[in-house]
Amino acid sequence: MSPRRSAAEALGTRAAILDRSVGIASLEGLEGLTIGRLATELGMSKSGVLGHFGSKEALQLAVLDRAGQIFRTEVWEPALPAAPGLARLRVLCEAWISYLERGVFPGGCFFVAAAHEFDGRPGPVRDAVAARFDAWRARLDKEAGRAVDAGDLPEGTEPGQLVFELLGLVMALNHALQLHRDNRAATYARRGVRARLGSAC
Repeated sequence: MSPRRSAAEALGTRAAILDRSVGIASLEGLEGLTIGRLATELGMSKSGVLGHFGSKEALQLAVLDRAGQIFRTEVWEPALPAAPGLARLRVLCEAWISYLERGVFPGGCFFVAAAHEFDGRPGPVRDAVAARFDAWRARLDKEAGRAVDAGDLPEGTEPGQLVFELLGLVMALNHALQLHRDNRAATYARRGVRARLGSAC
C-alpha cells in the first residue's frame, strides 16, 4: 500500500468516526461518546478508534469541530452572497431557523445541547463550546452593527441587544421543537425575526 493511499484511508476512517460521533453526541451528549461503542458500531478495534484521536477529550473536541463545519455549511455559507448588514442578517436568521426546522442534527442544535452539558464544567471542552458561541455572537453583532450604521434598523437599535434577542428566539425554537415537538414553533420564530428585522419583501 502506498503512503498516499494509506493517508487517504486514514482520513476517510477518521471522517467516518467523526460523522458517527456527531450523530451520537447530538442525541446523547458528548459524554455519551465511548470508544467501545464507536468501535462496535464501526466494526473497528478500540485501539483503532483511539489511535485517530488519542483520548476521549480529543475526540470530543474533534466532534465539536466537525459539528461546526456542518453548521457553517448550513447557516453561514448560504448568507455569504447577501449584502452585508441587514440583508445578510435576514438570510442568516432564515438559514438558522431552517437548520433547526429540518433537523440537520437529530438532537436539535448541537451547540445548544453541548452548552447545556458543559456550561458548568470547566475545561477544554467547555472552552471550545464557549468559543463557538462567542464567534457566532460576534458574527451576528458585526452584521447588526453594519445594519445600524447604514440606517436600516430603527434609530437607537443597539446591536448587542438585538443579537441577544435573536439568540433567544432561536434557542426558544430549538427548545420547542425538541422538547414539545411544536409544529408552530418555526412560524413563531420567523414572526419574531420579522418583528425585529422587518420584512425583506
